[in-house]
Amino acid sequence: MGACLGIVTYSASNDHYACTVAVYLCYFLSSLEAENKRNKLASLTRSYNQGSQTNFTECCQILCLAMSFQTGYIWTNARMPYRVVQRYQGPLKAVVFDWAGTVVDCGVIAPVIAFQQVFEDEGVPITDEETRGPMGTHKRTHIETVLGYESVRKRWNTKHGKDPTGQDIDRMYQNFVPKQKESLKEHCNVISGAVKTVNHLRTKYKLKIGSSTGFTKPIMETLSPIATKQGYTPEFCATSDMAPRGRPSPNLLWLNAVHLDVSPIESIVKVDDTAGGITEGLTAGCWAVGVAKTGNYMAATEEQLAKMEKGEYSKKLQAAYDKLTQAGAHYVIDSINDLPGVIEDINRRLACGEKP
Repeated sequence: MGACLGIVTYSASNDHYACTVAVYLCYFLSSLEAENKRNKLASLTRSYNQGSQTNFTECCQILCLAMSFQTGYIWTNARMPYRVVQRYQGPLKAVVFDWAGTVVDCGVIAPVIAFQQVFEDEGVPITDEETRGPMGTHKRTHIETVLGYESVRKRWNTKHGKDPTGQDIDRMYQNFVPKQKESLKEHCNVISGAVKTVNHLRTKYKLKIGSSTGFTKPIMETLSPIATKQGYTPEFCATSDMAPRGRPSPNLLWLNAVHLDVSPIESIVKVDDTAGGITEGLTAGCWAVGVAKTGNYMAATEEQLAKMEKGEYSKKLQAAYDKLTQAGAHYVIDSINDLPGVIEDINRRLACGEKP
């Protein structure tokens, strides 16, 4: 990295040598076998890193050698001198929603209650911040991640005299599932306006509606019927126990693509309130939209949002926007009720040949 930075800095002030050196480098590279390239690169880089005087030509040699390893062998065939690149220019075909914090349970309250009860039962209370850190992942993974925090591990050791084991994690996860089911009964309301927005997406934009979640199938067997009674039923729900790995892996999103029969992947948009969910969408190759106000990082019910002091509200909302933006979201919105405008913009970008 230091060598590359040095090359950029050096060449920026010596660009009048560029043509001459470029011609030289073509002969330089063609004269070296692969093993010699590696040795030469190692020697030049070692000299540079040790502070030896490195002239412009040597700097360019380092850069050129490094690039030759990155690009590798370039395949060509005289019978096909042209390469056809297909680019999708149609509209979005599907939206894959997260559940808690995106469509139901504003503030993601139910999982927090269940996790904190499980840790309290072990004699190791955890804070809201510790609880919410891995939100969106498979719930066993969530427990394991929280136990890995240094602050939590220290409290565990103080209480139990040893580090947590895989058996501890399994026991806590088994205790978590019934607690999660119970807390969902009290915190399962569909977010205001969500049903109307989803119906609008279906009718105006002809979008299929999928979903993915950190919840497992037994938990969704409790939540799905409650959501259906309130008017929200996606065509498919991928739970975290349906694939070898849940979020932030793209597996659950790809399951949606298969079951919804939607392609190409850039015709799908993932909507989520956690960094892990955004990563899921990005890694899968689709558009990713973060939901800030109703989600995990704002951490407030609709009633709490309405009563929140203006300064605190603004500060927390901006922090949520920042986290989702830093996760790589193409767009961040307050709630899914703001999604239609984003759909319009993505369709415009797709029509221009853009990809996520």
